Amino acid sequence: MKIGFDNKKYLEMQSAKILERISMFGDKLYLEFGGKLFDDYHASRVLPGFEPDSKIKMLSQLKDKAEIVIAINANHIEKNKTRSDLGITYDTEVLRLIDIFRSRGFYVGSVVLTRFADQPSATAFKKRLENSGIKVYRHYTIEGYPYDVEKIVCEDGFGKNEYIATTRPLVVVTAPGPGSGKMATCLSQLYHENKHGIKAGYAKYETFPIWNLPLSHPVNVAYEAATADLDDVNMIDPFHLEAYGKMAVNYNRDVEIFPVLSVMMARILGSSPYKSPTDMGVNMAGYCIVDDEVCSYASKQEIIRRYYATRLDVLKGLLPKDAETKLDVLMQKMQLTINDRAVVAAALQKEAATGLPAAAIQLNDGRMVTGKTGTLLGASAAALLNALKVLGGIDDSIPIISSAVIEPIQRLKVEHMGSANPRLHTDEILLSLAVSAVTNPTAAHALRQLDKLKGAEFHSSVILSHVDTKTLKKLGIHVTSEAKYKSSMEIYLK
Repeated sequence: MKIGFDNKKYLEMQSAKILERISMFGDKLYLEFGGKLFDDYHASRVLPGFEPDSKIKMLSQLKDKAEIVIAINANHIEKNKTRSDLGITYDTEVLRLIDIFRSRGFYVGSVVLTRFADQPSATAFKKRLENSGIKVYRHYTIEGYPYDVEKIVCEDGFGKNEYIATTRPLVVVTAPGPGSGKMATCLSQLYHENKHGIKAGYAKYETFPIWNLPLSHPVNVAYEAATADLDDVNMIDPFHLEAYGKMAVNYNRDVEIFPVLSVMMARILGSSPYKSPTDMGVNMAGYCIVDDEVCSYASKQEIIRRYYATRLDVLKGLLPKDAETKLDVLMQKMQLTINDRAVVAAALQKEAATGLPAAAIQLNDGRMVTGKTGTLLGASAAALLNALKVLGGIDDSIPIISSAVIEPIQRLKVEHMGSANPRLHTDEILLSLAVSAVTNPTAAHALRQLDKLKGAEFHSSVILSHVDTKTLKKLGIHVTSEAKYKSSMEIYLK
């Protein structure tokens, strides 16, 4: 895999920039942390070389100066809002974040319940956290937020919110997902810190869009593709252009809210420290791209993957049709077609030749491997097994898993587990391979090839099962599929 991003340089530059911003304000910096702190696979896909846990590694260099405040919208608790990528509710995600931060040596100072209005589930969650020794604060809905500055920056506005007693110079405000109230939490704290005579400031840390790349750069367009379900649109920051005569990229929500935000900070601090929304950011990722061609290619591939993912979500009723239209426009904007994803044609050609669902894997060295639907294996499992053979230099005619191992599993599935499909899924074939490896050296050799699949491309001619998708992604494989069910029964079951 070609590297386009210098991760070591990024860790050094990013931590230095945050320290510089802390010193700019004096006593304390409230850093609104956008995007994923852990497992940022989007960034690692569009910036090859970016490690998925880079952000938390960067913060680890500052953990003696930092404390974590986690914001969660009380309405999200009441409505059992769920993180789609993890399949867990926002309140459970808060608990997961606390555990991860603490396991890495971070100080988690508190949790703040935003838009709190005595919701029963939020109140119960508050008690649960407090019983576990976690400090909990309540912030309330403010009439007119975020536009009515007079009502917001006063005792009946931010003044009603409970003051979060922080103790370290860097306060990282994060959340389980969007709409949690991170920015409002930071601004409320600025108001209270100022009243307590503490010099505090605010900054924002989001990786995308990358402000010092062109608006139409594939990395920034890939961010738009990734947020097709939101109303975010990348745009030139007009305030930055006016103040400095330089182009900078931001997104519409930050540009729209900046005039109000600037007035708020001026009311709280005496004057606004920023001339543009771009000024508020501390993101240094753009300076760490070492091969623009590699990152551009990777981002274009991500746009195509997002195109397929969006089509799938529209078919399942998870996204409106206009999300698919947005991806169509972005594909045209970048002059991309599905033919630019080589693994797609390979899977569809295999399906045409066999008349049954098929799959293809493009290895990191460019070699293409396919899998067909058979009596023992599904197409995805077959493609996975074939890929391990190719990587291990194992002749295709050599069976690395005996049918004597597979057939009892099939009987278990059909006769005892009530499955109508006897074919093995990817997780089942990997377990079978692991069992076979105990006595079969060839199987053991094939199993050792798994790490080489990280970064490989995969496409299925039909919608994958949840278990196949999950297994392939765990292996670090980039997965897409046609928005087509194998059968009408699947539509019913979905």
